[in-house]
Amino acid sequence: MAGPDNNERFNRWLERINRACGRFAGQSLDEGFRGSIEEHHANAMKLSVVDIAHARLFRTQQEVNGGNDAWFYTVFQLEGNAVMEQGDSQTVLHRGDVTLIDASRPSSFIYSQRARQISLLVPRHLLEQSLRCGDIPCAQRLGGELPVVQLSQRLLHESIKNPDLNACESEAALEAIICLLRPVLQVRNIVVSKKEKQLSRVMTLIDNHIQSETLRPEWIAGEAGMSVRSLYRMFADRGLVVAQYIKNRRLDLCAQALRTACATEKLAGIGYSWGFTDHSHFSTAFKQRFGVSPGEYRKRWQ
Repeated sequence: MAGPDNNERFNRWLERINRACGRFAGQSLDEGFRGSIEEHHANAMKLSVVDIAHARLFRTQQEVNGGNDAWFYTVFQLEGNAVMEQGDSQTVLHRGDVTLIDASRPSSFIYSQRARQISLLVPRHLLEQSLRCGDIPCAQRLGGELPVVQLSQRLLHESIKNPDLNACESEAALEAIICLLRPVLQVRNIVVSKKEKQLSRVMTLIDNHIQSETLRPEWIAGEAGMSVRSLYRMFADRGLVVAQYIKNRRLDLCAQALRTACATEKLAGIGYSWGFTDHSHFSTAFKQRFGVSPGEYRKRWQ
């Protein structure tokens, strides 16, 4: 578990994140935490360069309600990897990738190793005007190998190098970045809309049987009327692994139960009720995801 000095460094860093990017909650995952942030404001261009390792940031409905939801976070991955989650979507960003996160909805970001990102605040109305139909795809990987993504990265970096841009110029640069990303966002939106119903059925199936020991890829594929290979591909398209998703979903539900559990309720029983038959495995997996043991997590919430 992280020591006092580590927690103090994390809390100071989190305060800076909240001032620059809006309200976030978070936790350091271990003693290896490190973090820094550089703010860049040039008229319409509002962005932060964030360096982070061994930490988790998240926004629950409480943070969303207490903050400004008139933005989308456009995240440009500069170095390392990051797991970005929002709603039923999860993706892993690698160097050069981009994704969108809606500030009006809960989200979660995990940095198990060192990562560096640019978080660009894009006004909601600019994106909604650009994508006039369909939902804006969030927590979807826009691959760094795509030419339009590479061009948007270059334009962003050039804008950062020129802090003397006036209001009209910086607004034009912001709109140009959105225009460059529009084609790939529209394609992602079409792909998501075609597969959304099938994915929704699978997610509902998993949730309805999350406590069952029979919840395995083979069983899910059979119940959903698809091949195991198609099931794996469906999850892989979103940067997910079926077994990992099931485990994380169970852990999230365990955490939810621990927040309201009484002090006398056995931890092993809580884990067992959500599909963890081995208490040692449950404790290890829980600490890997949330940075603390189930017992410590319950104490903190109480």
